[in-house]
Amino acid sequence: MIVAFSVTPIGSGEDVGEAVAEAVRVVRASGLPNRTDAMFTSLEGDWDEVMDVVKRAVEAVEARAGRVSLVLKADIRAGVTDGLTAKVERVETLLR
Repeated sequence: MIVAFSVTPIGSGEDVGEAVAEAVRVVRASGLPNRTDAMFTSLEGDWDEVMDVVKRAVEAVEARAGRVSLVLKADIRAGVTDGLTAKVERVETLLR
């Protein structure tokens, strides 16, 4: 599965970079394929391992703020691996 998620502290001001960096640190330490952009972090793996990483990323932000917003979108498709890269490559191929 691929999960795209965004975790943001609520009530800690406009600059949320430090708290978000803690969440991204958790994702990168997981060893699962991942990609972070300006709006979301995408993560690929099986259900239990991906959801565990998302939970720990939320907890990392929660340690810095009492309230947290989580936005999550999942693509659940059995038997697919390397979807994080392959889906983007397919679109790039079609754009040529």
